Order: sequence, then structure tokens, then C-alpha cells
Amino acid sequence: MPSIRRNPKRLLTTAIILALDLIVLAWFAFPLLWMFLSALKTQAGMFTMPPRWIFEPTLANFQILLDRGALLYFRNSLVASLGAVVVATTLGSLAGYGLARGRFRHTKDISWWIITTRMAPIPAVLVPLYGIFRGVGLLNTLPGLIVAFTTFSLPLAVWLMMSFFRDVPKELEEAVWVDGGTVFQSFWNVALPLVTPGLIATATLSFIFAWNDYLFATVLTSGPTQTLPVVTASLQTMHGVVWGQVMSMGTLIFVPVLLLGVAIRKYLVRGLTLGAIK
Repeated sequence: MPSIRRNPKRLLTTAIILALDLIVLAWFAFPLLWMFLSALKTQAGMFTMPPRWIFEPTLANFQILLDRGALLYFRNSLVASLGAVVVATTLGSLAGYGLARGRFRHTKDISWWIITTRMAPIPAVLVPLYGIFRGVGLLNTLPGLIVAFTTFSLPLAVWLMMSFFRDVPKELEEAVWVDGGTVFQSFWNVALPLVTPGLIATATLSFIFAWNDYLFATVLTSGPTQTLPVVTASLQTMHGVVWGQVMSMGTLIFVPVLLLGVAIRKYLVRGLTLGAIK
């Protein structure tokens, strides 16, 4: 700090960076703050001009959502998202380890082919998935939604976990092999614990993709199997948008992701910086 004070240029640069950081923070945080406050206002109170920052909060909007079965849709979103996370991280870890440690030809070609499936636009995948799900009876079911979410989460999970495992020194695993251990034992006891931050980062990204999904859920589910984003879109009626309920539903969608990010923030940062895409 004293060195910065003695250097006016560094002080000016630091001040500019801090000012830019505050501007970016305000740009992203203000809409969320407005959503939280609006969820606690009445319909009339949301549109008063100038806006009132001090008001008597009400939970009427949340009560209406509970009466409309919001807990059921919340459960659907949670079950489908966590199911996709479990499948994607499990298969992604095994496949990523195989690509990182396997001795076979065209490893780079295979890994590149896997990640290119993630680049396909969702509408291009929806029609084939819809036909397959209808044929096997997975339409309007949570297991079908888990499979759909995994379709897009798994390629990224494989790519990320492969990168993380490549950063693990192979000598640590060879020590297990010398002692008579199997490849799976070296994977489970050595490699996987070392990439735990990367595994958490992969699981978090998979959860966010599934939790925020709209297209898969709106085409492949209906009625009691719908998720929160789909129900939120239905709040636009022929009489207009029910803004109080929309803001409350947006709060229900965002708060779990916020709490998850706060709970694992240090692991998430370490995980995202653990490996490099190669």
C-alpha cells in the first residue's frame, strides 16, 4: 500500500480499475436487487414513480405461487438438475480419466468430437430427442428430463475432467501400480481426490445449465412435470404479465444458485483454474 501511495500512476490505475469494477458490479447487481424488492411489493407498488426503496414488504406474491403449486415445480427442477449432475459428473469423470490416461490412437480427435456435440444448437437436438422419448415412454417424465439435460452437460463434463486429470502428475498413480494397485484404485484413491475442486466446478456448471434450461423442459414436459422456468413463462397471460409473481418466481430460481455459489466459491475458483483446455 505505501508503494502505491508513492506512485501516482499506480494509484490512478488502481482507482480506475476499482471504479470499473464497481460499475460492472452495479450493472449486474441492480437488476437482481430490483427483482428481490419487486417480489416483496404489491402490483401497484412496483410501478410507483419515483420508485420507493423503503416500503412495507409483503409475501402475497410468494403465497400465490405456493397456492399454484410452486413447490412441485421447484422439486421437479431440483430433482432433474441434481440427477443430471450425478450422471454427468460420474460418466464425465470416468471418460475424462480414460482420455487423459488411455494409450490409444486419435485421443485428441475423440475428445474434439465429444466437445463438438456440445456446440450443436438445442433446437437441432430437440426433434430427434422428442421422437426417441415418445417411442420409449420418457415424455413428460423426470427421468426423461434428466437424460435430456445430461445430453448437453456430459460433453462439457468429459472435456473439463480430461483437462483436470491431465494436470495430475502421473508418477503419483504409478506408485499405486507399483504396489500392485489397479487402474481403478489409482483413479479412485489418487487422481479423483486431487481434482476435487475441478469436479465441484464441473458439477456446478452442469447444475446451472440444467436449472436454467427452458427449451428442453418446455418441449419434453407438461403439467405436473414442468420446471420453474417453464412455469415462469406461463405467467404471461392474455391480460398481461403478472409481474409480482414473475419477480417472485425469478427469486425462487435465482436464490438456490446464489446460495450454491456462495457455499462453494473457493472450490469453484480453484476448480476453474485447475486445468487448461488442451
